[in-house]
Amino acid sequence: MISPAFYFLLPVIDAVVQTAGVNAVPALHRVDCVKANELCTGDLACSSKYRTLRQCLAGSASMVTGPEAKNECISAMEVVQQSPLYNCRCKRGMKNEKRCLRIYWSIHQSFMHGFTITGHDLVGSPYEPLNNRLSDIFRAASIISGKMAAYLKALTSHLGAEPLGSKGNNCLDAAKACNLNDNCKKFRSMYISLCAAHVSASEICNRRKCHRALRQFFDRVPAKYTYGMLFCSCRDMACIERRRQTIVPICSYQDKEKPNCLSLADMCKTNYICRSRLADFITNCQPEPRSTSGCLRQNYAACLLAYSGLIGTVITPNYIDSTGISVAPWCTCIGSGNQKEECDEFHNFFKDNRCFKNAIQAFGNGTDVNVWQLIPPVPTTASSKHIYTPQDNPESVSNEIHSVDDDNVFPLCANLQCDSYCET
Repeated sequence: MISPAFYFLLPVIDAVVQTAGVNAVPALHRVDCVKANELCTGDLACSSKYRTLRQCLAGSASMVTGPEAKNECISAMEVVQQSPLYNCRCKRGMKNEKRCLRIYWSIHQSFMHGFTITGHDLVGSPYEPLNNRLSDIFRAASIISGKMAAYLKALTSHLGAEPLGSKGNNCLDAAKACNLNDNCKKFRSMYISLCAAHVSASEICNRRKCHRALRQFFDRVPAKYTYGMLFCSCRDMACIERRRQTIVPICSYQDKEKPNCLSLADMCKTNYICRSRLADFITNCQPEPRSTSGCLRQNYAACLLAYSGLIGTVITPNYIDSTGISVAPWCTCIGSGNQKEECDEFHNFFKDNRCFKNAIQAFGNGTDVNVWQLIPPVPTTASSKHIYTPQDNPESVSNEIHSVDDDNVFPLCANLQCDSYCET
């Protein structure tokens, strides 16, 4: 819980933060926050000022309202800005991820008081920016389109598996492709066994273990497999339902009752990993109507990665209809009272997010290469002031992925798409 003293200190900290763009350590010299903390601890001046800063944020009102105390807090912030701590970031799924995120938020705690989708409280992501284009994911496979069909046929024949694409179900094909990779098969089997296992007559599963296994799957398995299983291109109900079942929603997603969306968001903010994954999604999937891509940051790969990072948290989203690609957490805005507008805004950020829907469509077909020149990520230390306007779900937005324009890039997602925990 944030101390009331924190609100007295906010104007002081914010004034100091405004100079960050000039005086802070360059982003090129970033290290992860665990390493940054070790470097600061080994420096007497940094270590002392870091402790002072944390006391400023956690102390009583009487400790931070006096002129001397305020000066000490300002001095501490200025020193920390010059240290590796200020620009440190974390990597999703890294060892000691929770510790890294705890250090990050101890530095950026001054921006956590609102944590809303709109306005100056959009804090940016605590994770290292992703600069890869979607097509780069598939170039890594080093398979030329003209040789892919023969490669898959030979591989499946050698392993005695049914040929991919034999039934025209992209989601089924993705499950088979996953099972041909030892790493993907191992982590997929792990989360299915935990999420589909009944604990007792009154408890369908152990959701905590299910969520942890899902996070491991999406953090440790290459995107060329996980994205195909999660972002299916479907033309029939069988495929659509298999896509919806990818995360074993009866355990990971659904519950007996739907909580209020704002209550769910508040619950998420009490957990370092969930709070960070949500901040990452809000940052990287922020819509921008004036952008060709539909995204403020114009990086589809970062948006899809941020979405997959939410799976396995209390705010886990999933597909919510049988015709389109709308997603939402398991929550409702009924009974929100005077917070109904804020609640709807949060829910619609998932459900009617043009940036995210465009990212799904662009997945694997080279759209991110041909539509615009990739723009470097906006520095995550700066607050983004962008008003999110929910977009209607136009009929033109489908989940069918079109053919690739680049002959050298095989549109893997056309054949390796989505999954279900049912059959393989």
